[in-house]
Amino acid sequence: MLDPWTLRVMVEVVERGSFSAAAEALTMTQPAVSRQIGGLERRLGVSLFRRLPRGVEPTTAGEIAAEQARDILARLRDLEVRLGTFASLDAGTLRIAAHASANTAFVPEVIRRFSRAHPGISLSLTQVASDATLDAVRTGRVDLALLTEWSLYADLPAARIDPAPEPLGPAALAGLDLVPLLDERFQVALPVSHPLAAHRQVRLSDLRDETWIEGGHPDCLGPIPRLTEALAGPPRIGFFCEDWNGKQALVAGGSGIMLVPTLAQAVTHPGVTLRPTVPELPGRRLYSVSTAPPFRYPAVEAMLNVLTEAAREHARH
Repeated sequence: MLDPWTLRVMVEVVERGSFSAAAEALTMTQPAVSRQIGGLERRLGVSLFRRLPRGVEPTTAGEIAAEQARDILARLRDLEVRLGTFASLDAGTLRIAAHASANTAFVPEVIRRFSRAHPGISLSLTQVASDATLDAVRTGRVDLALLTEWSLYADLPAARIDPAPEPLGPAALAGLDLVPLLDERFQVALPVSHPLAAHRQVRLSDLRDETWIEGGHPDCLGPIPRLTEALAGPPRIGFFCEDWNGKQALVAGGSGIMLVPTLAQAVTHPGVTLRPTVPELPGRRLYSVSTAPPFRYPAVEAMLNVLTEAAREHARH
């Protein structure tokens, strides 16, 4: 295989018309340039230059070779520039994924802060299924994702989520870095006209006859066995809606009630009232997941810093 340096020497000779001029431009000796070109001609089995009394000129084969070499060298320079973006914060892309409740207020604020600090990085946001999040990061479809501890066990039967099992083992997280960000608590969302909306707290047992609105399991109603115990029976799920605004609109319209985690409580429909429950429902931990060092490039590291700071501020409030 031809090496890029030899191609560059050949292009310099073509453009400057002599071995000595090319040698001066490349900080080489004239004999060294001559040896490079001679070796290349022997390797290819074709003459690339006609030796003249004063200088050289490319043969037809030499002109074709120089044209191809320029294209190859340009592509290599482009490759270096593109890969260089992964080692800096001046340019490049960062693909993140998050679930619906995190996207109501927390993720937009994080994106705003990151973009202000690193305007050269192009951000994109997507949503992946709970049970596919780890694989999406591992295979490079996204660079960093937010997920809840309930999502980590999305492939387990619901009965095994409550209480939560032991953390995933090394095999499940091979090559990944799971960073805890904050702990969320839940409140119940009621229509403002609901009789219980006037109470400071709502007993879960008083909600046993209500219709519930479910979203992406397990991140909506979460550990259903705990809710089933408190209600003395499984919640009657009448509506399924992934869209957070849609779910709140259903509550405001009196179609049902739902649970709202901490991150979504700052963005509440005016027709909805939030109330803590008795007993308190189990909380959940929010994590970020990305590739583990040393394969984590600077933009991901910078986003982790922004996420950690935003989560710390959120926890203080």
